[in-house]
Amino acid sequence: MTAAITRSRRAAIAREAALIRRRCQRTGFTAEHIAAAIREELAEVTELEAWRLALGWSRADTIAQIGELYVADGLLPPGLSESMLCRWEHDPEDWPGQDYAVMLCRAYRATPEQLGLHKVARVRQLSAWTAELIGYGRNDAGVAASGRQEGADPMTTDAGLPSVRESLQLALLAEPEGSPLVDELAEAAADHYHLNYSKHPVPVLFREVRAARTLLAGVLPADTGGTELHRQLGRLSGLLGNLAFHLDDPAGARTHLGTAVSYANRCGDTALAAWAYGAQSMVARHTGNLTAAYTYAERGVAAAPAGLVRAQLHAWALLPTLAQQGRDREAAAALDVALTELEADPAGQAPGRFGFDEPELALHQAEAHLTLGRTEEARTRAEASAAACITGTPGWAAATLVLAQAEASETPSDAAQRALDVLDRVPPSRLRATARTRLERLNGLLSARPAEYVADLRERLRTLPPPVDASGAASA
Repeated sequence: MTAAITRSRRAAIAREAALIRRRCQRTGFTAEHIAAAIREELAEVTELEAWRLALGWSRADTIAQIGELYVADGLLPPGLSESMLCRWEHDPEDWPGQDYAVMLCRAYRATPEQLGLHKVARVRQLSAWTAELIGYGRNDAGVAASGRQEGADPMTTDAGLPSVRESLQLALLAEPEGSPLVDELAEAAADHYHLNYSKHPVPVLFREVRAARTLLAGVLPADTGGTELHRQLGRLSGLLGNLAFHLDDPAGARTHLGTAVSYANRCGDTALAAWAYGAQSMVARHTGNLTAAYTYAERGVAAAPAGLVRAQLHAWALLPTLAQQGRDREAAAALDVALTELEADPAGQAPGRFGFDEPELALHQAEAHLTLGRTEEARTRAEASAAACITGTPGWAAATLVLAQAEASETPSDAAQRALDVLDRVPPSRLRATARTRLERLNGLLSARPAEYVADLRERLRTLPPPVDASGAASA
């Protein structure tokens, strides 16, 4: 066994590794490159420990993640402990068995070679087949630091996502004039993009959705009536509008969302039309045009079918607009309708970008309370929203930053710490423009409140790369 490292040195290594990780994240390094940088500067750190430190995980995070994987596979959580993981990281004579080695690779999204596990005879055979199982090699470093890992399934940005577009292309080569099969594949592609919206960096998904829409536009029927293909083009346009908004391009978002409304109305898809109006209201609020935001929100509410869609339009479009206009009583009425419609809906929630659920409703409630100056209510609803989300996901980041804003006046140190946690867990390529806006708002609230971690947050925000640079290159 190697010479023992003191507890104080272990604490110093953890601090230094966190600094290395933050520095590397600012330049867009992947987890693999961050782990290599940690090992280069901290000779005592093994490959297995370096990868965990590169992700910003504690040993408890790793154990929780592996437990989630066991449960997802229909198995009972294992008896893994922090002391076991510590021995595997530090003792060259103590290694995980094959099952744990597989789970470590899956949790860390890494190969046995990258974790140093290939050196042990009983796990060497893993190298031949774990690459496919783990789905490593993504072009982003975004992983959730606790809870069920977003993207823990075998879907990858640089393999699974483009393959959808490639299948569409192959179908169009066989059916260049379009067909019912092409319509079906177009619907499947749109479903894939909206259901997996949060699993990919926004610039990457934008390119894929745009490419798929371009392919389908080439076989658009010349007749004047609405068709299934028109509907799918409307859905893809709506997704492009939302993606443009998350890339801080409100003008582009308005264009794409207007196209979505046009195609939705042509096909009589009231749910899509209502959603697109709601997204237009969101964009108008972002640019400070509350009159237009209210007009779009009313159109969306009028178009929305009963149940989940109507609940979404009242909570997402009407409630925040009325709150920003200071119309407290009307905002409360809009919230009441959202709660009633959500409760009356048989399903009660729907996944994906066009979907809606209670955590999203709680987020909109929290922001409305915050706008109206009710910080205690805002804190309560933001906490509920964050607790219901997977850590590291966009929804969790949004709720956590709203919670930080609610805490800024009374506990500025806690607020700054929450924002730093978001920046630690969400890499720049996955940080949406909405999250950046919330960070800027929080920074303004903390500017006159010097406290611990506030200066650190200000420095992190100063060095945060933009979503799109001056030459048009995305941070992803």
